[in-house]
Amino acid sequence: MSKKRFIAGATCPECKESDTLRWWKEHHVEVIECVKCGHVDRRSPISEEKDEHRPEEQDAQVIGIFKPQ
Repeated sequence: MSKKRFIAGATCPECKESDTLRWWKEHHVEVIECVKCGHVDRRSPISEEKDEHRPEEQDAQVIGIFKPQ
């Protein structure tokens, strides 16, 4: 487990208190917790999520080449 760090200026989505959220990584999952109300949010880092709008390199195809006048 990595070191827990407070997120300066962040507001809890549950209790709306400011400067109560702390962040850490646990098994490649980002965890955000409010120390005031106990609200917890877990999510995979963006770099590890698959972007559905961007095809994989091997599946990508060139449709055309844009040449400005």
